Amino acid sequence: MAMTNFLVISLIVAFLFLISNHGIEASHVVYPEFQSLAAVTVKQTHRTGFHFQPPKHWINDPNGPMYYNGIYHLFYQYNPKGAVWGNIVWAHSVSRDMVNWQALEPAIYPSKPFDIKGCWSGSATILPGNKPIILYTGIDSKERQLQNYAVPKNLSDPYLREWIKPDNNPLVFPNGVNASAFRDPTTAWWEDDGHWRMLVGSRRKHRGIAYLYRSRDFMKWTKAKHPIHSKEKTGMWECPDFFPVSLSGKNGLNTSYSGPNVKYVLKVSLDETRYEYYTVGSYFNDKDRYVPDNTSVDGWAGLRYDYGNFYASKTFFDASKNRRILWGWANESDSKEDDIRKGWAGIQTIPRSLWLDPNGKQLLQWPIQELETLRGKKAEISNKVLKSGENVEVGTGITAAQADVEVTFSFPSLDKAEPFDPSWVDAEKLCGKKGSTVKGGVGPFGLLTLASEKLEEYTPVFFRIFKAPNKHVVLMCSDATSSSLKPIGLYKPSFAGFVDVDLADKELSLRSLIDHSVVESFGAGGKTCITSRVYPTLAIFNNAHLFVFNNGNETVTIDKLSAWSMNKPQMNA
Repeated sequence: MAMTNFLVISLIVAFLFLISNHGIEASHVVYPEFQSLAAVTVKQTHRTGFHFQPPKHWINDPNGPMYYNGIYHLFYQYNPKGAVWGNIVWAHSVSRDMVNWQALEPAIYPSKPFDIKGCWSGSATILPGNKPIILYTGIDSKERQLQNYAVPKNLSDPYLREWIKPDNNPLVFPNGVNASAFRDPTTAWWEDDGHWRMLVGSRRKHRGIAYLYRSRDFMKWTKAKHPIHSKEKTGMWECPDFFPVSLSGKNGLNTSYSGPNVKYVLKVSLDETRYEYYTVGSYFNDKDRYVPDNTSVDGWAGLRYDYGNFYASKTFFDASKNRRILWGWANESDSKEDDIRKGWAGIQTIPRSLWLDPNGKQLLQWPIQELETLRGKKAEISNKVLKSGENVEVGTGITAAQADVEVTFSFPSLDKAEPFDPSWVDAEKLCGKKGSTVKGGVGPFGLLTLASEKLEEYTPVFFRIFKAPNKHVVLMCSDATSSSLKPIGLYKPSFAGFVDVDLADKELSLRSLIDHSVVESFGAGGKTCITSRVYPTLAIFNNAHLFVFNNGNETVTIDKLSAWSMNKPQMNA
């Protein structure tokens, strides 16, 4: 009987994997048979060492992160009963540094008529009088998506362990909108006209929409006559996020900031593609309109926080350090069968500081400084010239499966750069065509992460430079194609993005956070970021290696490379 059940599970999961969107579902696929199949054992092979994850089972969207009275709170979508999506509650963890985490009891779970079928994503807002409130989407018995709220039961509890859902819920019904596509309320902001405002994601046919709602007392909300913004041919907008960014410096701004010298960012998560895009633009609060700048592509080809396994992100303003923090869900790339076997699925990315590039056209990101407290043993390389076809292993004293690497490359000339074909508009396709082993002029050069000793497996993170008529074009790749020898059941894409960087100094920098089954990389100081989920079979634990490589015809110099073993923090014990 046990073997029969296993075969049935395997066949069902394999079939659903094949019909999904390249292994990443365009909506959460429901597996009723497995939703409450609790993990008997939790396999450690690919579990991360310093990324956020619970001890077992499924997680997805980070919900309503916030800073309150000296404590960071992270709420997240969690299945307490199994390793696939289902039984979703708002799990709750607390931290004083966003590195070490303590798990608490779930903050919100289905219990009332307005959320009996599910407690989905939302956001946190700090009201006047220093009172936190959560806005979230509840699913009622008619499968309608409703916007609800919850408040702490006891504000004197420093951890805000218990939350209550008052009986005047829901706050917003889906009147005049698609009740099955109406979710994920944003952090609310206050305007000088005496109204709070929030956004809710939706769609009308194939047009993505962010509806705007106004309220004087946070309890009675009125939909504006028109959305704050919408865009044709983008599909359902999930997890919208809307916030101001300063035109100068790295400091973040409170979501309700309304002073001068700001731009605004609107980010949406695309249910159809399972990636996100954002625009930078202007908010006209007298008209409740957001207009992207003409330098921001508004659509599927727009800018992304991250060009890899990254979805359902959420930012919050950290008042303790005047910074805006970004969290994202690094969804799995293996099959649901593997998730069930290993007893867990999903992690959150490292929290990142977020600010506007001085060019005003895009955002920059960098891992929070607190992460550096985990750095242990260090290896260094300086002024090392890499000839064409050369690989150099980074010191064997570090734990290559759990490391933080920063490197700056330079090159004597760009004359050998390959010509850029203007039809190459899709960076991911270009990376798939010109991978790390394809000889180039200037590049490919970079890191071979989670590599086996003889390079049967490796995940390369690298740059390749092209020559266009009036500028140079930089391609950054994180290519999972060669990441694992596992023959089936893995999504192994060639993730990539272009890097808008000035090469006058003939330098490029790269930072990669390597953590067993995830490689988070930051190119050119955080201009382009890519997260890859990978599942090596040989390059695991102490058998993982780290190399620097150059497969371009032009020599490349490692000006400075520093790599650290990363220690394990307290993680939801």
